[in-house]
Amino acid sequence: MEEWNKSVSSLSEEVLARLSKMLDNTTCGWRQLANAVSEQPKFRCSESELTSCSLQVLSSAGSPGRTLLARLADRSCSLDFLLNCLRKMDHQEAVHYLTNTLAELIQITVQPQTQQATVGGKVVLTCRAAGPPGLSYQWFRGKEEILDGTGNTPELVLCPTALAHQGHYICRVHHGGNFIFSQWAHVRFLQTAGPSPGCSSSLFPGSASGLRIIQQPQSRAVSEGDSLFLECKAEANPPVQYEWYHNMMPMTQHKTCSLKVPCVTTAHRGQYKCKMFNLYHEVWSDTATIIIGPSSITEASWVEVDRGPDSQEVRRCEPGLSQLQQTVKPPSSVKQFCATDKVALLIGNMNYHYHTQLCAPIADVHELTNLLRQMDFKVVSLLDLNWQEMHSAVTEFLLLLDKGVYGLLYFAGHGYENYGNSFMVPIDAPASYTSDHCLCVQNVLTRMQEKKTGLNVLLLDMCRKRNLYDDIIVQPGLLKVTANIVFGYATCVDAEAYEVKRKDVSNGIFISFLKRRVCEDEKVTVMLDRVAEDMGCCEITRGRQALELRSNLSERRSLTDQIETTECSASHSARNLQWAVAHVLPKSICLQFDCGVKVQLGFAAEFSNVMVIYTRILEKPQEIVSCCAQLTDFPEDVDIDLKQSNQETLLEAGSLLLLNENLPSPEVPSLYTRIRCLQRLRRELTFAICLHYTYSNMDDEVQERQSVTVGKPLVSKLNLHEPRLPHACSSSSSFSLNSFKVPENSSYASAGSASDAWSYHAQSGRGSSTIDSLTSPKSANIPEETDSEYFDSPQPLVASKSLPHSQINDIDYKFSDMYNFHSH
Repeated sequence: MEEWNKSVSSLSEEVLARLSKMLDNTTCGWRQLANAVSEQPKFRCSESELTSCSLQVLSSAGSPGRTLLARLADRSCSLDFLLNCLRKMDHQEAVHYLTNTLAELIQITVQPQTQQATVGGKVVLTCRAAGPPGLSYQWFRGKEEILDGTGNTPELVLCPTALAHQGHYICRVHHGGNFIFSQWAHVRFLQTAGPSPGCSSSLFPGSASGLRIIQQPQSRAVSEGDSLFLECKAEANPPVQYEWYHNMMPMTQHKTCSLKVPCVTTAHRGQYKCKMFNLYHEVWSDTATIIIGPSSITEASWVEVDRGPDSQEVRRCEPGLSQLQQTVKPPSSVKQFCATDKVALLIGNMNYHYHTQLCAPIADVHELTNLLRQMDFKVVSLLDLNWQEMHSAVTEFLLLLDKGVYGLLYFAGHGYENYGNSFMVPIDAPASYTSDHCLCVQNVLTRMQEKKTGLNVLLLDMCRKRNLYDDIIVQPGLLKVTANIVFGYATCVDAEAYEVKRKDVSNGIFISFLKRRVCEDEKVTVMLDRVAEDMGCCEITRGRQALELRSNLSERRSLTDQIETTECSASHSARNLQWAVAHVLPKSICLQFDCGVKVQLGFAAEFSNVMVIYTRILEKPQEIVSCCAQLTDFPEDVDIDLKQSNQETLLEAGSLLLLNENLPSPEVPSLYTRIRCLQRLRRELTFAICLHYTYSNMDDEVQERQSVTVGKPLVSKLNLHEPRLPHACSSSSSFSLNSFKVPENSSYASAGSASDAWSYHAQSGRGSSTIDSLTSPKSANIPEETDSEYFDSPQPLVASKSLPHSQINDIDYKFSDMYNFHSH
């Protein structure tokens, strides 16, 4: 049946409400439907989306089933596919209802088109619809029904045309009590010397005036996850037909004047054109270039501040970042290279034990994580690592590299440069540190290029001043000529880097400029050159901080290059497994207390080693007038600020990057606790829930406690606190594919070992999710609550794709000189 090809969005609100009621149950309901539709990736719901559905029950008018159906409608799910999924679920009631309802559904398949005409000529307006047999048609000019001629047929014929025929036309299609209206079509007359005799079937055959474009598609920049709408209109007789092209490839599903993509990804970037044609003419629209990238940096005032012992404001300058508000160059047309995979390790060190505390790395790691995910990078983001943890994190990162992989390492924190070698300073480095207390970037690079990677990008957001305490000359290994290395230094040799101060969140100068360019479809060195030019054009950075680029990249490699890997590649599956295990959150938990109170525990990731736990009261007896569930007794391994635990808002809990409005707004409030430094967790995370409540007839408060164990969440599974074996630090530590074969549908529990360190991590995983369901790192970073331990798109819980720079016009920045660091 033709009507089964319609989208779920064609269903009326009444039908959707009835179906939702049928799906709002636990045995055969919306969760089972979400699982059934996930066989097609574009309909697969992330954990955050499933959680958003489940939280609808906290609202009196909320419906999880209705929310799920709305998401399927937004993704153009067909009724045929929905019905097949309902049959797989064996939901007989919903199948029977939808089948009967669809028999009465009407949908217009051919819309009447705006046309030009000449007096005495012929105009045919066509409206066709699909639905039950016996559809009836009614044509109207404005509010006047056309009762004569062809006014009750699918084709309204005006011949010979007269000036009285000029106006707007619409068609009403009905069957019984059901009806639908077409779009409006405008019939307008051209100025001619005189009417043509008879009923001519064309307008000026062979003349360019016979087809006139009245609306062109417009270029624009959108963020991943947004909707894209392009429109192109033309007037002609016979009516115009439309064909859309993306990068000169036909888009066979788009045959109307408008093109709509409900949820864009980086695959949608590029050039769009529309071909408009009829029997006599063919015209192409202008090219619309679509940029998928971050939001623009708005103007702001900056203040330079000396962060020395006699701190004082030096001067104020007002040009802001207006120089950065430039149009991004359209993407280049042809891609010549591809990656077998793309992985990134982002480290931001702020809370140093013996050195100046930094503010910007948390925001910079957050922003770069979002941008890299848009370009399909698998990203591990870590805050505040000591020496051992940095070494272990780098080793795990190297295990993700292989032939043809694009590897990116970003570090924000204290650093220095001696004799051409750069050193990243861990948070536990002593006051008079040397290279023995730090990580040499060049040594890391040597180990990266030994993996025969397709591209090695190192972005160092740190100072490059000379370290007077260190006279050791480090001799890193030799690099190959074809190593494809790109170094992006936030500042020049023997210079400092700076940060931008805000009231709550700081940004680094480097990231403030980089995020405007990093998603450009250009060679990496070209992109970084433009960043350097932007910094040089801005008065506030000129002469203070300048990006330095070093490269031996001889190929046109770009961070936006597509990923192409062989089918069922063992190394690709191993990388997916190793990356995904560092992003596993505990399952959501519901606890029943003896007093009758039911408490929900939820978990969300802010970074790979920072987790937020919230508690929410789901049920309580009427005789209890007040109650709250607080978390306590956390292990000493993790870092928790007791003053900021069990807070009513995320901001009070210390999450500067998380916004409450991005979380569901249930009628029952939540308490939030933020847990940092999960990489130091040596055992399973165990804590207590203390329930405080008061009865209506009692003044004294009563307490109940329960102990909860949630396993090892996020990066804690990697045991970064443990030293790696010597062989795991060399190029030979790359996992053996003979001993680590991961079939396409294998689970965590069945995975082999990638290394001695990795063997434990794989065995400690639980669940049955496939590796294939964990290979999508690019979803938009939004708050997540997990109901299962393994999910298809592990993400940090962050406020948005980018910090809200569009809302900071009135906020002052401070230009800070950080001791021995750039700190954004």
